[in-house]
Amino acid sequence: MRAIWKGAVSFGLVSVPVKLYSATESHDVSFRQVHASDGGRIKYQRVCAIDGEEVAYADIAKGYETEDGEMVILTDDDLADLPSTFSREIAVEKFVPTDQIDPMLFEKSYYLEPEKTGAKPYALLRQALLDADRMAVVTVALRQRTSVAVLRVRDDVIVMQTMMWPDEIRTPDFSIEAGEVKDSEVKMATMLVDTLAGDFDATEFEDDYAGAVEALVKAKIEGGEIKRTPTSTKSSGEVVYLLAALQRSVKAAQSARGESGSDEEDDADEKPAKKTTTKKAATKKAPAKK
Repeated sequence: MRAIWKGAVSFGLVSVPVKLYSATESHDVSFRQVHASDGGRIKYQRVCAIDGEEVAYADIAKGYETEDGEMVILTDDDLADLPSTFSREIAVEKFVPTDQIDPMLFEKSYYLEPEKTGAKPYALLRQALLDADRMAVVTVALRQRTSVAVLRVRDDVIVMQTMMWPDEIRTPDFSIEAGEVKDSEVKMATMLVDTLAGDFDATEFEDDYAGAVEALVKAKIEGGEIKRTPTSTKSSGEVVYLLAALQRSVKAAQSARGESGSDEEDDADEKPAKKTTTKKAATKKAPAKK
């Protein structure tokens, strides 16, 4: 890995010189736009929407559009007067309980590696975070802008995760009217949760779409036959009671694990009244990843 930033973590009078590395990288499949007949790359011209003329890159400025649609042109001199930070410091502001920070605020993750002279204070900070079960809330200047982030420990490495500003988190504008939930349904749902309980292992999940694209491209290159795998669409043929669906889910999960049904499941069994009509559920397909 290549360090993208060098500086120091400061807490109290202690300073820890560190290097910063990107902790994640995207493996999303991307496609080029090409001419279908010959595969030539598609090029786009920079054209002014007002006069229709092509605009040279040197003549392109930054514009800020107001809510009423007015465009304000900003020059480099205008932007130069804005507050910017060139600090090489990751300043610890406070240490907070780990459960107080909403994961929705997390944005990008970085690894912190200590310089040779900072190995001992690095280990000290790492152990202090573990023993206190807290995260360090910090401020840091990245790309000339001050960001709020947290420091936490992952394995033996201190990780910095930048955070979004509170006003960047959207508030849901819908309400949920679930109606009355029966005790028997809650009991059966809890049984299903217990049956499917386990430890998280990220390696259990694979990006099958990316693998399928790679196989498709390889087949195209080699001139072989392209095999199309039919998409599996799971759809219930009828509308069933929630409790019955939960019971079936529990039994299926227990069967997959080689377990047998419990007395609690039988106690939670509540036969629904017969319905006089049967509705067909619309078949839904999962949207393809882009």
